[in-house]
Amino acid sequence: MISRTDRSLVANWWWTVDRWFLAAFLLLMGIGVVLSFAASPAVAERIGLDSFHFVTRQIVFMVPALVALIGVSFLEPRHIRRLALLMLVGSLVLMVLTLFVGIEVKGSRRWIHLFGLSIQPSEYLKPAFVIICAWLFAEHARQPEIPGNLFAMILLGLVLALLVAQPDLGQTILVMGTWGAMFFIAGLPWLWIAVLGVLGAAGAVAAYTSFPHAAERIDRFLTGEGDTYQVDMSLEALTRGGWLGQGPGEGSVKRILPDSHTDFVFAVAGEEFGIVMCLLILAIFAFIVLRGLMLAQRESDDFTRYALSGLVILFGFQSIINMAVNVNLMPAKGMTLPFISYGGSSLIAMAISMGFVLALARRRPEKRRPVGFTSMSGRATAAG
Repeated sequence: MISRTDRSLVANWWWTVDRWFLAAFLLLMGIGVVLSFAASPAVAERIGLDSFHFVTRQIVFMVPALVALIGVSFLEPRHIRRLALLMLVGSLVLMVLTLFVGIEVKGSRRWIHLFGLSIQPSEYLKPAFVIICAWLFAEHARQPEIPGNLFAMILLGLVLALLVAQPDLGQTILVMGTWGAMFFIAGLPWLWIAVLGVLGAAGAVAAYTSFPHAAERIDRFLTGEGDTYQVDMSLEALTRGGWLGQGPGEGSVKRILPDSHTDFVFAVAGEEFGIVMCLLILAIFAFIVLRGLMLAQRESDDFTRYALSGLVILFGFQSIINMAVNVNLMPAKGMTLPFISYGGSSLIAMAISMGFVLALARRRPEKRRPVGFTSMSGRATAAG
């Protein structure tokens, strides 16, 4: 047990970290491992791999993810900004390289081989982008002559251009939505809200007319015609599970659901553990987002308030998109469920992102200007 009188780095971290956040993140990771055992063996066997290939890899990825989650949570806000800037520059460079030497999957280039590993740079870009935009918004609020909002817009345009070039329209929508919410929190005028709304609508129309696969998914969602196999199987899995599920390992739909360990792991949770498990997962995600926004509202520092809000909004939007696709409330997108879906880049990047949340949410004494001592000569002045 760590004593409150202990002044070591670890003790200071333990008594200042938000343990509700920490418990929620660890619980989601635990659920992710359990659902990996449930969902991935059928996929591995179907493609000729060892039954526990994806399970083993998920557990291996969990180690650096835990190190990242805890390690990043020790950082001070100024260190967070520096790390985010390095991540942002590195991710942008890798995203440009991915367009030329990346791995092409289903017509998209989102992955790149680096040091023997397949990395999705956009996953690491997202938390860094949120932190840097929060810093730019905060600097503009502190000194209006600094064009922080303009720089944030330029950065948004650069990021969106690279995502559309891959193309990755799901991440594009996620980044735009998060940035718009942050800009709103930062106090943009209503005129800007209207302008951004028009630009967003124009972008949606352009995506529909320019990308046949996006138009096809939207048409399938609106009409129900065409290849709706995965969504139909997802709904079938949730229906079969009922309230309490078929039981661990007893699901059958997962054996014919191609992406049951990634995009549709939520459906596997419903089939084997029931709607009760789905509601528990939903409640954990909602708790993290609402607690994050509540703590952000209490912050007096603009950067901390914007960054904390942006990170939990990003986390919440991504969760909503994944679960909404599983229950056919949105067109199908390749979006992972944070901490639960299989994927090394997604897991480690999300751990870094939530490590930022833990670091920003830590309790720190406010720095107050000393009263009663002024000149360098040591003369005291009256406090009143």
